[in-house]
Amino acid sequence: MQPTKHNWTKEEISEIYHKPFLDLVYEAATIHRENQDYSEVQISSLISIKTGGCSEDCAYCPQAARYHTDLEVQALMKVDQVVDAAQKAKAGGASRLCMGAAWREVRDNRDFDRVIDMVKAVNELDMEVCCTLGMLTEGQAQRLADAGLYAYNHNLDTSEDDYKRIISTRTYDDRLNTLHNVRKAKLTVCSGGIVGLGETDEDRVSMLRTLANLPKHPESVPINALVPVKGTPLENQPRIPIWDMVRMIATARIIMPKSVVRLSAGRNEMSTVEQAFCFMAGANSIFAGDKLLTTPNPDFSDDMKMFEILGLKTREAFKNGRPANTINKPVETTA
Repeated sequence: MQPTKHNWTKEEISEIYHKPFLDLVYEAATIHRENQDYSEVQISSLISIKTGGCSEDCAYCPQAARYHTDLEVQALMKVDQVVDAAQKAKAGGASRLCMGAAWREVRDNRDFDRVIDMVKAVNELDMEVCCTLGMLTEGQAQRLADAGLYAYNHNLDTSEDDYKRIISTRTYDDRLNTLHNVRKAKLTVCSGGIVGLGETDEDRVSMLRTLANLPKHPESVPINALVPVKGTPLENQPRIPIWDMVRMIATARIIMPKSVVRLSAGRNEMSTVEQAFCFMAGANSIFAGDKLLTTPNPDFSDDMKMFEILGLKTREAFKNGRPANTINKPVETTA
């Protein structure tokens, strides 16, 4: 078993990424089996707790206020609505609930107070609680940790060189700073990217290198396939070939062997056979449920059928231990 590295070069990762396809999948599958239970897949459920009206200009996102999409703007959900969604997700086999809000950044106001209450309430259900709320200060990250948050998602999306083409309303350093604040609060990190934005292979390699060379590898690395949405600048992007997705998953698995690699957006367009290649290449987590924030996603029953066909089993919550900040505490609601 090779030791975990944090000093990958672009050349080393590029050599892995461009290996003959079957050789790459075989190597990734071997490393996956050496480091994890290859038949175990975590099911996460992602809900949009506040939809649309975002001030950012992410070129792929229908939630940006400046784009004319068919998305209906919705205010922040109530705590009981989130708890109900969490209970249904848990009944469907999910061990993690991720709550996403279309914010540029977290603000210290009543909305954030309500999110804190959501985190406390879902934590009481013995589920891993994840949030993706935009940029975060160190103090805000600590508040979330104190409430029992398990993970924080903040994707890099693409390489640093390609970033300005996709987003101009914040910088790559803003993204990395949020990840730094999350680590300071001793939260687990969920960070990955999107394939199919019009990026080059070099951009993909560069993004993976940034993640793999962080002081600690992200515990979760989502690999998303772009789902083009009418009204966004990337509405005419072609669907990414499944082989490119598999290459990204396999490369991520090889260079971050202990991380959970999540097969994320775009799964609705993939056949069972295509998803099987992704699991073989080292993916060991999916988002389940009929929606992934605002885009279609396979429902729980379809995924359970796929798991039965492929001989996969669901991963329990807190597989790697339960951090002290997630120990159940009485739920204290704020005004």
